[in-house]
Amino acid sequence: MALDIDIVKRLPGFTLRVRLKAEDEIVGLLGASGSGKSMTLKCIAGIETPDEGVILLNGRALFDSDRKINLPPRRRRTGFLFQSAALFPNMTVEQNIQCVLKDKTREEKRRITQDVLSRLGLSGLELRYPSELSGGQRQRAALARILVTQPDIIMLDEPFSALDSYLRWQLEQELSSVLRDFGGTSLFVSHNRDEAYRLCDTLAVLSSGEIAAAGDKWAIFNDPQSYAACLLTGCKNITPAHQAGDFTVSAADWGVTLRTEAKAAAPVRYVGIRAHDVVFTDSLALPNTFPFELVEEMRDTFSYIFMLRLSPHAAPLRVEISREQYQALKKLPQYVQLPPGKLLLLTRD
Repeated sequence: MALDIDIVKRLPGFTLRVRLKAEDEIVGLLGASGSGKSMTLKCIAGIETPDEGVILLNGRALFDSDRKINLPPRRRRTGFLFQSAALFPNMTVEQNIQCVLKDKTREEKRRITQDVLSRLGLSGLELRYPSELSGGQRQRAALARILVTQPDIIMLDEPFSALDSYLRWQLEQELSSVLRDFGGTSLFVSHNRDEAYRLCDTLAVLSSGEIAAAGDKWAIFNDPQSYAACLLTGCKNITPAHQAGDFTVSAADWGVTLRTEAKAAAPVRYVGIRAHDVVFTDSLALPNTFPFELVEEMRDTFSYIFMLRLSPHAAPLRVEISREQYQALKKLPQYVQLPPGKLLLLTRD
């Protein structure tokens, strides 16, 4: 096991309780601001100290409250990429990288620097200062400084947050290649579910300091199981619900009873459905088909969004269809279907 963390840290407003194991893979820590994502990375790096618990990296104890082990950051072999890149402003790119290369000859430092800059597409920028670089170049220079230390783990704290959309996409592609080549454990903190989904192998969803869901990203998106995980994976339609029968749930906010494809393993507390999984139809023969009242129609960049009511005074349901689907419609059908197989049955907060 490459990373094994089981810690508790008491903070104002909530207690961070993180229990997580990761192999040599890219793990996304997904959560809202203040959920404990960055604090988890800081505890692993030794910048913050947990109140209790254990942090093991490749079998080596970085922190163990019972055994009184708390290695200083310089001995942990962790690479930490901050949002701000944290380059020394009075040093060139070359100097920023070479300052972490200890016990190397001048020639070795030059060769290592040239290799990593070439790998990250920064050749020719050796003598520039951070203020002379673009946001994406600064992040790549900071990543180069991490890579030359040969860390056992790479941790990235929302590295794209200060970049515009084009640079975010470009850096994401470059970062994906670097992390795959690295081959060890990488932790990627984000509140952007699309970035985390594209970049990471597995996900851990944090909510109020605790892991709400962890595991394969496909499984978490397809069956989030908790309200927090469902919300953070981008579901726009979630309502309190209760079990009305073995294969039926009552959706409180929508004012309807829904047939389910499977029986939930525990009592259902909420039910959700992703906006693109709701289907317009002219047939009442399909299960979970209801007439609707159109509340609002909006045009998004590449899709259309409809807010619908399934019963009087109910909370609106969001439906999204592509521009092509919309253009193919002569008029909106009379009914809308919530397919049983697309319902997300949530049994935890």
